[in-house]
Amino acid sequence: MISRRIIVLALLTAGLGTAPAHPASGQIYPSRPITMVVPFGTGGPTDTIGRLMAEGMRVSLGQPVIIENVAGASGSVGVGRVARASPDGYTLSYGAWVTHVVNPAVYPLPYDVLEDFAPVALIASTPWLIVAKKAMPADDLKGLIAWLKANPDKASAGTTGVGTPGHVGGVLFQVATGTRFQFVPYRSSGPVVQDLLSGQIDLAVLDPVTSLPQLRAGKIKAYAVTAEKRLAAAPDIATVDDAGLPGLHLAPWHSIWVPKGTPRDVVAKLNAAVVDALADQTIRRRIADQGMEIPLPEQQTPEALAAFHKAEIEKWWPIIKAANIKGE
Repeated sequence: MISRRIIVLALLTAGLGTAPAHPASGQIYPSRPITMVVPFGTGGPTDTIGRLMAEGMRVSLGQPVIIENVAGASGSVGVGRVARASPDGYTLSYGAWVTHVVNPAVYPLPYDVLEDFAPVALIASTPWLIVAKKAMPADDLKGLIAWLKANPDKASAGTTGVGTPGHVGGVLFQVATGTRFQFVPYRSSGPVVQDLLSGQIDLAVLDPVTSLPQLRAGKIKAYAVTAEKRLAAAPDIATVDDAGLPGLHLAPWHSIWVPKGTPRDVVAKLNAAVVDALADQTIRRRIADQGMEIPLPEQQTPEALAAFHKAEIEKWWPIIKAANIKGE
């Protein structure tokens, strides 16, 4: 007669023999490389800071974070790709003010920025600069405004597309000053700078990442920073308030998102990797060198990004629609 002990041992042995060696549910995240989609071309501020964050997050996650540039339609092509991705934490969206605030106001998008993404963390924000080619005769902001008024529709301003910070900033500048000039769209900020250097365009509202190196080299002029306080990376540049155009404040921001439905523990691990990266002194210094400001620790949580995002939409959508900025 077979004893109870032998039957139990037999059942246990059978169970062990049929159990999967590496159950999918037991895999530790992340177990393979992660893709971070940057929705703009290489060389611009989003790409620059995105790559910096990817390298910093790699340390905490123990897996490579691979940058994939997917440009098009002011970033909506790349963001749309992430919206359709599997919510498993292996496809991230490196988002920005333009992709998650402006685009929904100017484009008919196949996704909802509030409903189709889960926030991970706010990375940094930065006011932009009003700059011009070296040969521009004006020496200060008031002089630039006077020159533009004396030469209506003759100047050209480079942007990286409809609804981008350079375009929105340029439209707000026109409204505030009563000036008129033509907008010239580019696919990324790199070509804007090149044509500014060669004199093919006259001015631009540009990010510090691409404009400060040219300014420090004496190749372009900077008239003001679009903020209440001066940039730590360029304290000699006046604010718009001090330069004679108070209230023209524009400080686009960067953030990381995942598809809605991504498990909370995965979001938490990604957020921890961002927080660790932003605490690294080398990364903090490199972000500051780009004229960007890192949010306080309490502003780096997913919940804080969700609240901030909603507030930004409530602030900017009426302004963008009142200015009649529309996608082409």
